[in-house]
Amino acid sequence: MTGCTSSSARGIWDSAPLDARLWRQADALVGGDKAWLIIDDTALPKKGKASVGVAPQYATVLGKNANCQTLVSVTPGSGEVPVMLGLRLFLPESWTSDTARMSRAAVTETFQAYRTKPDIAIAEIDRVIAAGVRFGCVLADAGYGLSAPFRQALSACGLCWAVGISRH
Repeated sequence: MTGCTSSSARGIWDSAPLDARLWRQADALVGGDKAWLIIDDTALPKKGKASVGVAPQYATVLGKNANCQTLVSVTPGSGEVPVMLGLRLFLPESWTSDTARMSRAAVTETFQAYRTKPDIAIAEIDRVIAAGVRFGCVLADAGYGLSAPFRQALSACGLCWAVGISRH
């Protein structure tokens, strides 16, 4: 896992002027040394298998494994004001290992490689940093805290962070 480098934050995102404008506005509203950057999952329960990324996985909204899509969310906040900056679809290995399925769903080549949720989160943090959004601390639940590479990447970036850790 790499992160917090200008090269990883660029590339496919260089042509996203709308993102840049929205992120500048979010920074003006909630950015600063006392702001948090909150990393979390959002599960969307689904029936069927046609939607990209749908697979049996843990759905927090249901409190159990279920057929759903999972999104990695990045939200800066200050006080009681959160501003959602990004949602990135997590593709389970059952999707990324099936090239025919990925082609049928028109998943672009850039997104066909398997990435863990912590990998996606670090890439999103890179984008946030590259966009100049200010925050003092990264917060994440135990789903991310269990990933040593995630914690190490945050430290390697010189970021202050607090993550949940399972008691087991």
